[in-house]
Amino acid sequence: MSQPQIVAITMPKWGLSMQEGKVVEWLVEEGAVIKRGDNMLDIETEKIANTFEALDAGILRRRVAQADEVLPIGALLGVLAPAEIDDAAIDAFIIEFQKNFVPPAPAEAGGGDGYAFIDAGGYRLRYSKMGDGARAIILIHGFGGDADRWLFTQQPLAADASVYAFDLPGHGQSSKALIDSSVKAMAAVVIGFMDALALAQAELVGHSLGGAIALQAAIDHPGRISALALIAPAGLGREINAAYINGFINADSRKEMKPLLEQLVADPALINRGLINDMLQFKRIDGVTAALNSIAASFQDGAWQTIDLRAGLAGLTIPVKVIWGTKDQIIPASHASGLPATTKVTLLEGFGHLVQLEASAAVNKLLI
Repeated sequence: MSQPQIVAITMPKWGLSMQEGKVVEWLVEEGAVIKRGDNMLDIETEKIANTFEALDAGILRRRVAQADEVLPIGALLGVLAPAEIDDAAIDAFIIEFQKNFVPPAPAEAGGGDGYAFIDAGGYRLRYSKMGDGARAIILIHGFGGDADRWLFTQQPLAADASVYAFDLPGHGQSSKALIDSSVKAMAAVVIGFMDALALAQAELVGHSLGGAIALQAAIDHPGRISALALIAPAGLGREINAAYINGFINADSRKEMKPLLEQLVADPALINRGLINDMLQFKRIDGVTAALNSIAASFQDGAWQTIDLRAGLAGLTIPVKVIWGTKDQIIPASHASGLPATTKVTLLEGFGHLVQLEASAAVNKLLI
């Protein structure tokens, strides 16, 4: 007969760059019966805040980490154990864990060179890979973003797949000088990325403009794309928050950038100083403003979207999922209406445009 187990709840690793997290608040009390997937505590990273969900079931016997405490990856947050294990055993477990715990070195925590570079489609692209499964999944971020838009998505999907996230041309640390900024050309870059990695087929997950790029890739190269997941995608309707796009291109201070980024989520408190600073640093790289202006002009005219991929979507025979937050302030969730019956549409109530960050657990379950 197996013995009752004490389970450590530890600081998660969300994304390659995360080295530590700040405990914002516990959402459950000691003594609570926890099921897998239950919300346990809010944690703030250098990028954005997120809710930690239980990875195991049990009784929360001890909350070790306190609110406002900043802890490294793997540090002890709390302890789960069945009722028959006495308090002395819990205390001994905590003492032993803390005595033996060694914070990971920066490279181990994901703060080293977890990204690589590859030449594809005429560009130098920065990318990361997690997992070694036979399935290949490529994550494509949206306008003004980078591979970090998938920091809560890539690792969960990598449990049974090889999952790639890369910076589109003009973004992140990829090449800034653009050969062709159109959605069609960016879709060809995705295929070039697959060619460079020797991927015959892949599933694409695209967010916002990345959704339009993923959809265009599937339309233009039907034999290469095996499935699509489109999160708040462009290309399915005319309306778009052009003021946000133009404001993002021109913003050069915290005062200007903060209210813009807050439009991306339903809860503005999720936008922290680190994310704002990252965006401003990106904007100050040579060639970024020109690249963003060119890309924006390729899919919107300053007021409306100028690409329409609905007919192409209707012609696809591969599985397609569309996921949207109902409080999206950038591209309205109403664009999910009237899609082909073969498209599985899920609206997530109360979340904004960056729904894969704001409701990561719900989105990951849909993707998995």
